[in-house]
Amino acid sequence: MKRLLPALTVSFALALLSGCAGTGPSAGREIKTDSDQTDADRRASVRLELAKGYFASGQFNAALDDLKLALQAQPDLREAVNLRGLIYAAMGDNQLAEEAFRRALVVYPNDPDTLHNYGWFMCQQQRWQTADSLFDQALSQSTYRAPARTLLAKGVCEARAGRLLVAEKTLLRAFELDPGNPAIAVNLSEVLFRNGEHERARFYVKRVNAQPEQVNAQSLWLQLRIERKLGNTGGVDDLALLLRRKHPQSPETQLLDAGRFDE
Repeated sequence: MKRLLPALTVSFALALLSGCAGTGPSAGREIKTDSDQTDADRRASVRLELAKGYFASGQFNAALDDLKLALQAQPDLREAVNLRGLIYAAMGDNQLAEEAFRRALVVYPNDPDTLHNYGWFMCQQQRWQTADSLFDQALSQSTYRAPARTLLAKGVCEARAGRLLVAEKTLLRAFELDPGNPAIAVNLSEVLFRNGEHERARFYVKRVNAQPEQVNAQSLWLQLRIERKLGNTGGVDDLALLLRRKHPQSPETQLLDAGRFDE
């Protein structure tokens, strides 16, 4: 089975901007600083940062412990209620993960970060229609500051569901918003390749492989397969040499050595 590169879509909620109410342009209004934090705010912030660090390093039990302490100090902390669903999902408890995402949306209705992460969770469960609806809800929020991220997740999910032409359009929209994002370029290239658009697929993956800090085994393997379809024997040989030298133990090199170009 042909596979898409994993999208970089599991991410923490965007920073909250604190707002202040007033009866006029400046009545009762003040700029928030660190001194305005309560002890509970500070404890919650410290524990949340620890939880995010543990989550990023795959230490999910430790992440959950610190997350619970953050929520004890500040029960409605937005990033914390969002992160809870991600941790449960990473731990493989799908029921708790779904309950956590639903509770988060009760506390913060239409929060685009929660909708995004919930949508990606649904995609991983192959609940395609629900995932698509959640992604669309996130994208419809006028205050959302990361639409390219959600378009990437939506496009990958559509491709996994076999809707390759729809996925192509979605990923093109993501690329228009964030042309420097290598995950978008590679996933778009993969979809174009699977749609038989080999020249166009080559354009996007070559952009990634031209940047030393972005190139990896997956992007090299994708371009190698594209060059092979285009009959560029010299390009295939050069990419094969580079793949074996830079990533000798990678799954992609194993596929190359086995001649399994269609997987």
